Amino acid sequence: MKPEPDEAAPITYPITSSYISFPINLSVKDIENQTNKALNGLIYEDNNLEDDKIEIKIWKNAPITIQEKEGKLKTIVPLKIWAKVKYGTSALGLDLYDIREFNLNGNVDLTSFVSMSNWKITTETELETISWNESPTVTIAGSNVKITYLINPAIRIFKSKIERLIDNSLAKTLDFKSNILEMMQKTSEPVEISKTYQTWLKVTPQELYATEAKLEKNAVSMNVGLKCLMESYVGHKPKAVFDKNKIALKPISNLPDKVLANIAAVSTYQDASRLMNANFKGKEFTSGKRKVTIQNVEIWHKNGKMIIALDMLGSLNGRIYLSGFPKYDSEKKEFYFEDLDYALETKSKLMKTANWMFQSMILLKLKENCRYSVIPNLEEGKKNILHYLNNYSPMQGVFVNGKLGEITFGKVHLTNHAIIGFLNITGTIRVNVNGM
Repeated sequence: MKPEPDEAAPITYPITSSYISFPINLSVKDIENQTNKALNGLIYEDNNLEDDKIEIKIWKNAPITIQEKEGKLKTIVPLKIWAKVKYGTSALGLDLYDIREFNLNGNVDLTSFVSMSNWKITTETELETISWNESPTVTIAGSNVKITYLINPAIRIFKSKIERLIDNSLAKTLDFKSNILEMMQKTSEPVEISKTYQTWLKVTPQELYATEAKLEKNAVSMNVGLKCLMESYVGHKPKAVFDKNKIALKPISNLPDKVLANIAAVSTYQDASRLMNANFKGKEFTSGKRKVTIQNVEIWHKNGKMIIALDMLGSLNGRIYLSGFPKYDSEKKEFYFEDLDYALETKSKLMKTANWMFQSMILLKLKENCRYSVIPNLEEGKKNILHYLNNYSPMQGVFVNGKLGEITFGKVHLTNHAIIGFLNITGTIRVNVNGM
């Protein structure tokens, strides 16, 4: 008499992409910290005198300071420079050269213009001025001779090397692309949002968008948009399928600062049976002198409907099968079954052996109790999601804050293996990068 589960191939169901837009801010102080980490002690060395007639070593003497001023980065680098310069001429087959060693110790002031192209932030640094802590000297016959009046015009020898050094360091610090891709990789790892219901949220990024980066108010800022698939699973932790090397990165002029999330909530019939048991097991239904107690609940899919198998003890000992399609009551925020009735295969048999159930209140009470409020789920889900919007740090130095709007249910979809509920969520997110 059992309505056997469908054996057909898995039924596909549509998932609407979600769009999450959020501003990212990287503080200038963090750029300064990262630059100081990247440049320490001996920061540049060129031991080949013959290629460009210069042999040079550059040390960082003290912490670098960086500030934002009028949309540019102003950098002060305390440096100690030792250089060996070969100068002179080659004529008539004779090499007429001399070699001198220079010693420089001072602060170099630089200005960097910040721009972004194809997700890569670059800087163009220019050396502005040098203020000497000690008078520059040149080594002649083993003695250091002060040459302040000569070295400032000749500083162009080292200028391009210092500028390139700063640009290369800032390029690593301002590498938004690799940082965001790394953050997406961590985001794609399923997160348990409810231990009570063993619910997992899986985000699979599809496309990333970014506006031009701006340098203002002591921060580099940009807006990032994420197109993704969002699914929640009840039961075991699902597998992440995101590959950061395959995601599309696209530039865009502007993005709205909001979240439009469409989540497919997936619950296998096995896990749904477990939840239904929590509601029904041990529950007693009476009508006059007759009563039944539910011992177990099991559900599965059959011909586009859901079968509910109820094991009973009491006036009827055995199993009955009900069938129906789950609907969602948006006002009461609960699931119920439309046209819940005995499964066709069992109806004629039950009419003969347990006709009293059709004429009593027990069947009606069963139908009434085959409702499931999702208010506790929504409240717990909202509480758990808010945890990830309250200064949440998915990786060192990255902090996520935001606000969550209402969580609303859309339609319900049945497959031969699971119940799919579609949720809609709105809100805002802000990501700050500080102290990486």
